[in-house]
Amino acid sequence: MMQPGSVYAIKEGKDATETHTLSVLVDNEPGVLARVIGLFSGRGYNIESLTVSETEHEKHRSRITVVTTGSPQVIEQIKAQLERMVPVHRVMDLTVTGKAIERELLLIKVRGAGELRSEALRLAEAFRARVIDATTESFVFELTGKTDKLDQFILLMQPLGLVEVSRTGVAAITRGPDAT
Repeated sequence: MMQPGSVYAIKEGKDATETHTLSVLVDNEPGVLARVIGLFSGRGYNIESLTVSETEHEKHRSRITVVTTGSPQVIEQIKAQLERMVPVHRVMDLTVTGKAIERELLLIKVRGAGELRSEALRLAEAFRARVIDATTESFVFELTGKTDKLDQFILLMQPLGLVEVSRTGVAAITRGPDAT
């Protein structure tokens, strides 16, 4: 057990990685996404999830939602560097606000017959997954929810005949009446 004043305890806390969801409001113009991604790749930052879509048509602005991991210092550095980019209007750390709703869409194909097929359907019902395609040999399920829920569903489908997975990445928005 480490002593509270131990150098090792300080070092461990400093190097601990955190996962943060960042919402980045940018001009919707060619090359902006490449520049934002270039910032991450050029500095060795990891992107866990990435979604982009135009959100303000009249102003020609898009929202980039990035889920990234790093130490608290790295997260702060990422935010500061994003804020300095010319086409970026606003960077909001939705993890820090604590008022964000995050969801992801999963499409998953499962092959199976007999008892495995019945078990896949039973689990899909328990997770509130919808069957969006069915053949005599396979199903395609659609599931929306938090990332950990989708991860759990995938794990449970692996022994039942998992064939293929497609995910959208995290979409996030803050709760309440105010804009992000």
